[in-house]
Amino acid sequence: MTPRALIFDKDGTLFDFQATWGLWSRGLILAEAEGNTARATSIATALGYDLASGRFLPDSPVVASTPGEIADVMLPHLPGTNRATLVARMNARAARAPQVEAVPLLPLFERLAARGLGFGLVTNDAEAPARAHLGVAGLTEVFGFIAGADSGYGAKPGPGQLLSCARALGRLPAECAMIGDSLHDLHAARAAGMRAIAVLTGPAPRHVLEPHADAVLDDIGGLPDWLDSLLTKA
Repeated sequence: MTPRALIFDKDGTLFDFQATWGLWSRGLILAEAEGNTARATSIATALGYDLASGRFLPDSPVVASTPGEIADVMLPHLPGTNRATLVARMNARAARAPQVEAVPLLPLFERLAARGLGFGLVTNDAEAPARAHLGVAGLTEVFGFIAGADSGYGAKPGPGQLLSCARALGRLPAECAMIGDSLHDLHAARAAGMRAIAVLTGPAPRHVLEPHADAVLDDIGGLPDWLDSLLTKA
């Protein structure tokens, strides 16, 4: 069955992960460390982040975690810091982070929409930053469903966000494909009974993603050709 709806992850999928969050994360770490070099180094190490290069390691826990989960990794290195306050600061900073599009997004979504597809966005980021990022990119109205980890549907790798998205778009799970850059995305797709499509615009390499994906694309710009390939096989 050719998908009738595409459900997207955000970071590492719509937006290039390293280009978007690399330098931003350095600023966050240094700000929370308050000038303490040793503390900044310990936070970076816990987050799987290289302060020198400004890049995340492929196995960084940040890649697919919720803001709360990332805060939990940081808190042991920030004595006296309140978890809710830290999450709020992270979300506020994240909402202002400049996003680097993985490919030119508006032309791509115009091409995909011409096929009659529905679109959803499910992210382990919080919903408010996600909406802010989509708004800057001019994409908010493209999506019939937008959910973050704090939207009440759970978080990936659980299927709750994806199943709620399918219902909102009026599609069966089998009519949907989930596109993401992490194993969390692919496992969520499997749990929801959807196609799992991986892209390489996040830190995870092909050999990690490929065993869990129906297809691996360099980036979401390959979606039209992938959809055409399904029609050819049908």
